[in-house]
Amino acid sequence: MDRINEILDKVIIGNSIQQYCWFAGIILIGIIFKRYISKFADRLLYRLFKKYSSHIPLKKFYEYLHKPTSLFFMLIFVYIGFMQLEYPASWKLVSHTEFGLKLVIERAFLILIVSSVIWVCIRIMDVIGFIMAQKAEASADKSNNQVIPFLTEVLKIIVIIIGIFVILGTVFNLNVGSLIAGLGIGGLAVALAAKETLENLLGSFTIFLDKPFAVGDFVKVGEITGIVEKIGFRSTRLRTLEQSYLTVPNKKMVDAELDNLSMRTKQRVRFNLSLRYDTSSDQLKAIITDIRSLIIANAMCTDDTDTIVSLSKFTQSAIEIMVLYYINSPDFNQFVKTKEEINFLILETVKHHKASFAFANATIYAEK
Repeated sequence: MDRINEILDKVIIGNSIQQYCWFAGIILIGIIFKRYISKFADRLLYRLFKKYSSHIPLKKFYEYLHKPTSLFFMLIFVYIGFMQLEYPASWKLVSHTEFGLKLVIERAFLILIVSSVIWVCIRIMDVIGFIMAQKAEASADKSNNQVIPFLTEVLKIIVIIIGIFVILGTVFNLNVGSLIAGLGIGGLAVALAAKETLENLLGSFTIFLDKPFAVGDFVKVGEITGIVEKIGFRSTRLRTLEQSYLTVPNKKMVDAELDNLSMRTKQRVRFNLSLRYDTSSDQLKAIITDIRSLIIANAMCTDDTDTIVSLSKFTQSAIEIMVLYYINSPDFNQFVKTKEEINFLILETVKHHKASFAFANATIYAEK
C-alpha cells in the first residue's frame, strides 16, 4: 500500500500521478456517460415542449439536440478534469488576470462553453420551427408555410447576435452598451456597403406582408417560370420547368411583374386554324359550328360566352379561323390533357368535312 501511495504521489511536470489519474478518469467518465446525460437532458426538454405540442416525435427531438447537448456536457467534464491539475511552478506563469497562457486557455474555454450554449439555443429554434411547420401543414392557410421558416431564421440570427455580445462582454470584458452605441455610425457605413443585401431583405418583408405568392405556388417572374420552394432573407428559390433549382433575389421578385399562375381560375387557349383557299363557304360554316359545339360539350371548358370560333382573316396562303376558349382548371397537366383532346377532335372535324389544312406556300396562276 505504501508502494502504491509512493507511486501516486510521484510528481511529473508539476502534478502528481494521482492528479493525472483523476484527470483521465473524469475525462473517461465524460466520454462514456455524455451520451446518456445528454439524452436525459433532452428528455427533460422534450417533456417541456410536449406540454405545448405533441407534433414532434422523441426521435426527431434527439436528432436536433443530441450533438450540441453532448458537446456542452463533455466540455463540463473537461473543465472538471482540468481543475484536478495545476500549472507547474517552474513555468513561472503570470496570473490569469494578466495576459498569458492562463488567460488565453481560460477565455478560449469560456468561448467554447458559450458557443455550445448558443448551438443548443439554435437547435431549440429549429425544434420550435418544426413544431410550427407541422401545425401549419394541418391548416388550410398556405401563407404560414412561408412565414415559419423566415421567422425561424430571424430567431436564430437574434440568438447568434446575443451570443456574440455575451462572449464580448463576459470573455473579453468589453462594454457592450458602448459597443452597441458605436455600431450606430458603423452600421450606417455597413448599410451603404450592403445596399443590395438590405434591398433584398426589405423585399422579403414585402413578400411576407403582401403575400403575392406562397411556397408551392407556380409563378412567372419576367422570363422565369417555376414553383416556389423556399422564401429566404435574401432570395426566393424556384424549381423551374427544366427541374433546375433557381435562386432569384427578393428585390427582383418584388420589383418585376409577377404572375401567380396558381391563382388562375381558368386557362386560356388561343390559336389560328389555317385552311386552304379551295375550302367552300359551306364547309367553313360547318367546320366553325362543329368546332364550337365540341368545345362547349367538353366538361372541362367554360360556357359558350367565353368560347369564340370565327372566320378571322385571309392571309397570302390560307383562310384563318380563330379558336379561343378557356379550360376550367389551374392544373397544368389537366390543361395539356384537355387541349390535346380538343385538338384531336378538331382534326377529325376538318377531315369529316373533307377540308384540308393550308401550308405556307403560294399558288401561281398563268393566263393563257
